[in-house]
Amino acid sequence: MLFFPLKGERRYRIVGVFPEQFAKDEGDVLYEEIEQHIKDKTRLELDIHDVEWFSTYKVHTRHVEKFSAGRCFLAGDAAHIHSPVGAQGMNTGIQDGYNLAWKMALVLKGNADKRLLATYNEERLENAKRLLQTTDRMFQFVAGSDWFLDFLRSNVLPSLAQFILSSDTVKSFIFPLVSQIGINYRHSSLSRHEGDEDFKVKAGDRLPYFVVDGKSIYDKLQQPKFHWLVFSGSRSESHASAADDETLNPDLIDFHTVPLSAELAELFGTDKSFNLLLRPDNYIGFISREGSMNQVTTYLNNFEQVVQSRS
Repeated sequence: MLFFPLKGERRYRIVGVFPEQFAKDEGDVLYEEIEQHIKDKTRLELDIHDVEWFSTYKVHTRHVEKFSAGRCFLAGDAAHIHSPVGAQGMNTGIQDGYNLAWKMALVLKGNADKRLLATYNEERLENAKRLLQTTDRMFQFVAGSDWFLDFLRSNVLPSLAQFILSSDTVKSFIFPLVSQIGINYRHSSLSRHEGDEDFKVKAGDRLPYFVVDGKSIYDKLQQPKFHWLVFSGSRSESHASAADDETLNPDLIDFHTVPLSAELAELFGTDKSFNLLLRPDNYIGFISREGSMNQVTTYLNNFEQVVQSRS
């Protein structure tokens, strides 16, 4: 039984698992049965009143075999449904939509071959499978009827929860998982790994968060286009890269120089200048020490010849 505090005084949303013996159609479940179950389960003297809304639902876990077929594409709940444990559904659906949207936009604008759309299924189906496995395990722990799990939930976890959740190690593991910023496309055909062997961050990873001039790097990356980032420790390299900027199609790619600070050197695993190309969804297409724009053109043209780099 979970109590989520809402705005206002003594207002909560209550979520719980209904016993199997009360399995009925939604319209046949009486609120009085739910309230009594809450009181019995929590063993608290609760005065529940002014109930604005209640409903029951059954948890399903399944996903489609393919996210796309011909000109038909599925995203969000149409492609995968799972337990609400972990609150993953909304963000997963948004990521589905954005992954498809930038690829579809390139195709419709004539900047990419329609074969690029096949990478939508390639990238998001793998994530959906992994998500369902994770939420299934979490649901079994939270709601499973196994006696040992029940013992852990009732007697061990409450005492350890505050200690566990205050651990930096646990936070660093849980936050990328729940926020979904830890998702990567390292196995995607759009991730070029030549040159990223010595970096902590790899092609297919989401660009890590960092601050430049007191502002989030993501403030510079809001346009739905490719982003060419040059991490440089010297002005001369930045000027040389700026000259390359003139060869870019500004409707397709924009250009940023970023000072290579000690913090970034630790984050990426190198103190030498490097470059990376971000996809429109801010996932890394490739990362390299080479400064030539030729590698950008090669990347955009050679991955199944799906993207045209110049106007």
